[in-house]
Amino acid sequence: MAERFLRKVSAAEAVRKLAARIILEKGLIAEGDRILIAVSGGKDSTVMAWALSSLRPALKRNYELEAVHVSSDFCSCCKKAALRSRLEDWGIPFTDIFVPVIGRLKPGKKMNCYWCSTQRRTELLKYSIEHNFNKIALGHHLDDIIETFFMNMTAKGELLAMPVLLKYRKYPVSLVRPLGLVEEKQIIDCAAEMNINRAVCTCPYGIHSERRNMRRRVAEFTGNSGAVKRRILKAMDSMLCDLPI
Repeated sequence: MAERFLRKVSAAEAVRKLAARIILEKGLIAEGDRILIAVSGGKDSTVMAWALSSLRPALKRNYELEAVHVSSDFCSCCKKAALRSRLEDWGIPFTDIFVPVIGRLKPGKKMNCYWCSTQRRTELLKYSIEHNFNKIALGHHLDDIIETFFMNMTAKGELLAMPVLLKYRKYPVSLVRPLGLVEEKQIIDCAAEMNINRAVCTCPYGIHSERRNMRRRVAEFTGNSGAVKRRILKAMDSMLCDLPI
């Protein structure tokens, strides 16, 4: 898709086009899928929910959508009523589940982002299996994927990334990331165009995140160019798609 075309259309249309492109190219959605959307109330997952709902006619395939929000014992102030109303306007049922993330910590262990993510992902998998969903949609965007790749490489010495399609061996569920080609700035502009207000609380444990440092570094060496970032994603393609775990 020509970058100049993306510059000529609205941010919302650019998000739709890029989401449709990755869905079709990577086979993220098939006829009859039951897709559970993980929504935080933030811009990324909310814009993703809108895109998946609005793309159904264009994709010419029938699939079901439901959204689930995971509340926790340290971060539960999301404006869920507003989020529920917006999602239901788009024809997406909404469910809220509670996970005692801190309450599950073993004695002597400290709270961290990895623990929180693991507990939330576990509950999403449990919910999807119990309610017969075969796919979970996560709102990670292009910048998230590239930053994670370089964080793993520089901090762990591992070539690992967020695949846009992840098939589990142990579970009848796959993870999909329909915003994998979409830049964060495009999501921000799309949310502004559609008056999607941020409705999620700020995590008290993520203030000094290493991700922010990597985001700055990636912006520097790519010139913050969407075209360059998408070429990096293309180069990473062999490790991003269809990796079973």
